[in-house]
Parts: sequence; structure tokens; C-alpha cells
Amino acid sequence: MLDVRRMQVLRAVVTSGSITAAAANLGYTPSAISQQVAALEKEAGISLLERVGRGVQPTEAGRLLTEHAAGITDRLVEAEAALSDLRAGRTGSLRVRYFATAGAALVPPAVARFRAEHPTVRLDLKPTEPLDPMLEISSGHADVAIFIDHGRAPGPGLQLAHLLDDPYLAVLPRDHDLRHKRVLDLNDLADVPWVDAAFLPDCCRGIVTDACAGAGFSPNFVVESDDYPTAQGFVAAGLGVTIAPKLGLGAIHPGVVVRRLRNPEPFRSIRAAFREAGSVNPAAASLLNALKDAATTSS
Repeated sequence: MLDVRRMQVLRAVVTSGSITAAAANLGYTPSAISQQVAALEKEAGISLLERVGRGVQPTEAGRLLTEHAAGITDRLVEAEAALSDLRAGRTGSLRVRYFATAGAALVPPAVARFRAEHPTVRLDLKPTEPLDPMLEISSGHADVAIFIDHGRAPGPGLQLAHLLDDPYLAVLPRDHDLRHKRVLDLNDLADVPWVDAAFLPDCCRGIVTDACAGAGFSPNFVVESDDYPTAQGFVAAGLGVTIAPKLGLGAIHPGVVVRRLRNPEPFRSIRAAFREAGSVNPAAASLLNALKDAATTSS
């Protein structure tokens, strides 16, 4: 296989017209240049230079390799420029995964800011299950994932960044007896029927039932729902009460009232997961900062 560095030496000799001039341009001794050309001729199996007076000129094989060396140099320059743009966050792509309520509240403003700062970076945005973004990242399918932290340690090569703690709020029928209280103790809801609004039984429902257990009761679910807007509809119809995370409420149904909770105040911790290599990527760092600012605004 031909040595690329020796091809560049040959090109210097051909363009300068002599071994001595090439040595001066490259900072080598003439002897070192001659040795490099001789080694390249051995690799090529053919003579590359011929003497003409006090200088040299390329043989047909020498001209061929010189032309290819020029092409290699041009491609290396292009590669270095591309790498420089990537390091500076001017090019490349980011694959971002998020769950539904984060997508509605956090991702849009963060993406708008990111696009203004990095208009040439391509974003691949897709919703995913909020419990296992680490699998998306560790399998190479994502660079950044927004998820609900339920105590699982990050996998090898992954880092987590806290975005916000999303508090749960009580959702009551508009004519409910507790509507006049601005802040409810969670056990105020102990003896009333509940609408199950948890669309993720292993995560969101666990937050609800654990909080209720801390308040000394188990919620009496009489209706099941798989999303928060539907749950609000059941509450508005007077079928029960529910609690839902602030980000998940979205537009408040006209038939319900929303109240803060205490003793305890349930919340879900929302984090971003990313590969450690992504922490030094300016584009990934910029998106993370935009997500943090969006989280601050929405909290």
C-alpha cells in the first residue's frame, strides 16, 4: 500500500522542481527527502523521478501519483474544515427523544431557541416512552432523551441532567365541596372516588399511590383514563377527582378547578439523558441549556 505522507513528499519535489528545494520547504534534509522518494518508488514498483540537469522531473508514474496526492490534500483540507464546523456546533445532527407532556411544554421553546443558534444543525425529534431513554441512547438511536426519573442509575457512558421537578396538582369538579380551599392536604381526598389519570402504570401511577400511602390512604379508583385531558373530562362530569402533573394538565377543562397539594406534595423529576461524548458537543450543550431555560420558565 502506498504511503500517503511519502506521496506528499513526492508532490513537494515535483512542484518545487528539486529535492533540495523540497527539503527546504518541508524542513527536512535533502537526504531524508531522497530516502522518502526511494521508499515510495519501492512501494510503487516503478521509477517516479528522473534527473534533468540540476533538478528532477516526474516520470509518467510520478505525475500520476502527484495528481492523486493533490486530490488527497484537498480532501484532507475539506475533512479538517468539516471537523472544525462539527466541533463548533455549526454542522451535524442531534437525535432527540422525548415523552408526550415534555414534548408539549419543554421541547418546542427549546427547539426554537436551538434553531436560532444552530440553523445548520439537523434535529431528529421523536416521541418515545419516558421510562427507558437510556436504551435509546446506549443502542445508538438517540443523542439526547428527556425522561421521568424513577431512580434508575444511568448506564455506562451516560450522564443525566436535572431539568425540573414537576408538581402534581389536585383536579376537582367545579362544584366540589373542597373547591374553596386554595391548597389541599392530600388526605383531604382520602374518602372520595378517584379518576386514574396515570398513562404509565409503572411510573406515574407509582408516584400517585406512593404519595397517597404517605398521606395514610389508598386512592379509590372508580374510572380509568390513559391521558390527562380525558381524565379532566371524567372529573368535570363529577365521576371523581384526580391529581395530575402540572406539565400534563395543558388546557384546563372549564368544568374543573385545580388546586395545589401539600403533606405531601407529589412531583415527578424530569431529566435529560445524554452520552458522555455528547457533553463536549457544542450543539448538544446548547440544546441542554435551552431545555433548562424552558424548564425554568414552565415551572
